Amino acid sequence: MPILTQTKQIAFTIFSLGILSYSQIASATITLPLRSKKAMVVSAHPLASEAGLTILRQGGNAVDAAVATTFAISVVEPFSAGIGGGGFLLLRNEKTGEIKALDFRERAPLKATKNMYLDAEGKVRPYASVNGYLAVATPGTVAGMYEVHRRYGKLPWQEVVKPAIALAQDGFIISHQPTWRSLAVYNNRLQVVLKNPTARDIFTRNGEFYQPGERLVQRDLALTLKAIAQNPQSFYNGNIARAIANDMAKNGGLITLADLKAYKPIWRTPVCGSFRQAQVCSMPPPSSGGVLLLQMLNIIGDADLKSWGWHHPQALHLMTEAMKITYSDRSQYLGDPDFVKIPLQALLSLSYAQKRRAEIDLNKATPATQIKPIAPEILQGFPQVKIPLTRKLQLANRYESPETSHLNVIDAERNAVSLTFTVNYGYGSGVVASGTGILLNNEMDDFAAAPGVPNVFGLVGNEANAIAPRKTPLSSMTPTIITENGRLRMVVGAPGGSTIITQVLQVMLNVLEYNMDIGAAVSVPRIHHQWLPDELRIEPWGLDALTLQDLRRRGHNIKESQPWGNINAIAVTTDGTLESAADPRGEGSPRGF
Repeated sequence: MPILTQTKQIAFTIFSLGILSYSQIASATITLPLRSKKAMVVSAHPLASEAGLTILRQGGNAVDAAVATTFAISVVEPFSAGIGGGGFLLLRNEKTGEIKALDFRERAPLKATKNMYLDAEGKVRPYASVNGYLAVATPGTVAGMYEVHRRYGKLPWQEVVKPAIALAQDGFIISHQPTWRSLAVYNNRLQVVLKNPTARDIFTRNGEFYQPGERLVQRDLALTLKAIAQNPQSFYNGNIARAIANDMAKNGGLITLADLKAYKPIWRTPVCGSFRQAQVCSMPPPSSGGVLLLQMLNIIGDADLKSWGWHHPQALHLMTEAMKITYSDRSQYLGDPDFVKIPLQALLSLSYAQKRRAEIDLNKATPATQIKPIAPEILQGFPQVKIPLTRKLQLANRYESPETSHLNVIDAERNAVSLTFTVNYGYGSGVVASGTGILLNNEMDDFAAAPGVPNVFGLVGNEANAIAPRKTPLSSMTPTIITENGRLRMVVGAPGGSTIITQVLQVMLNVLEYNMDIGAAVSVPRIHHQWLPDELRIEPWGLDALTLQDLRRRGHNIKESQPWGNINAIAVTTDGTLESAADPRGEGSPRGF
């Protein structure tokens, strides 16, 4: 595990929070939180957090720091997020208490068609939506950052882009830390990168990725960032746009100048709900994150998790069943609200949660195949699409990837930003647009290529998430802002594909329900279930033997897998102190002053 400069990490046995006959004992590396009275930024990479802190020290606000950190991540974490991708942002204004949501997610090109990844027999062509030019959707990161900065930034635009330019031009040393978030670990994507000459020249040498301890310099990306600093619109209707469109045209891609010129980020209304004394606001569709998070909290409802104890089998069982129900709903109803009708009010209603809660047997796991993604008396008028069981079973061997990046900022005035962005799978499409240094996303895979056929994260969808020109693919990103009694309490979010939502849920509960400090909250072991495959994922040594025995007795199919996620968060304590930590599973760290 990494040793962070700003946070001490110590290995110890987690104290027992359980009661009755279950002692919740597990070995973990716990990050002690960094505390600050004034301002804080936390991200998945120390250099990006430093970029955000530099902007805060220069008098920038939370938006300025978030934009600087985002561009810096685009340089130091090209394999997970960047200006060739897109994402979502939540912003809270301390003076008004208003929370706004910005959708700068990638969109399908104008030439995209519903069946573009199917062969003549109607079967999905393997990896067509994952690798190469055909997998790329129109990027939104630059437009999103310029839009939020134009409205709410304080420092000049050129200043907030400057740290990223330096990182690309001068290079940075690849981390020695043995985490999945270093440039050298994505060997399963190496062959894809090697097939693209420009990507190969930037990220590899002698047929291998650059190794830890080596310096990665990205000169073309530095020039691109300089152009963006002078005129961000050059990405969409200038020389950068023409370079992207020309490279697409030469290599069978779909994105044209018309796609880039038409791209506009969208301000949306956050989804908000109550849990205990807290108000939880998160990202609405086309992200599924906020909807599923609030649904899970509603289903948990007034269950006394605290008296049961942290990781007590009863609490884990209830959370798992809630996860299965909500991911089932995701497959059925969620998509781009500009294209499909979503029963948002019904899905988030307490009456719907109570009905779904009543379906849960507190002593026995319900098989995933018996969980239906509807309650007809509640969701009238929304046709059911049946997913063939044979297609469901294809999920069993899907690889869960850790891509995407998240950052949080709180400034001296207590304005807050929670931002998640991505290029989707590791190294995106494996394509760098020639002459630009921009690694392009493979976000088209987040659409449902066909009803019931899983994407690379093992998530299924149907007609609500079918491909259409200029449509936004469904996401799991869950940037979240929590308040209590009108005061800022917490900003949180995570990478990790389909696990993002359950990570955010558990870290929230660790803080709000179990009174953990933020370091412990992001560090302790987690669970995950996404309906299909019907597996309760746990981390190695994440649960004690008695708990595992109890969960198996209830019928849970437990699968031990490598630690996942790289969540980070900032909490505001009762005395107003900012308390921040990054997940020890990654190399991120907070910075504050």
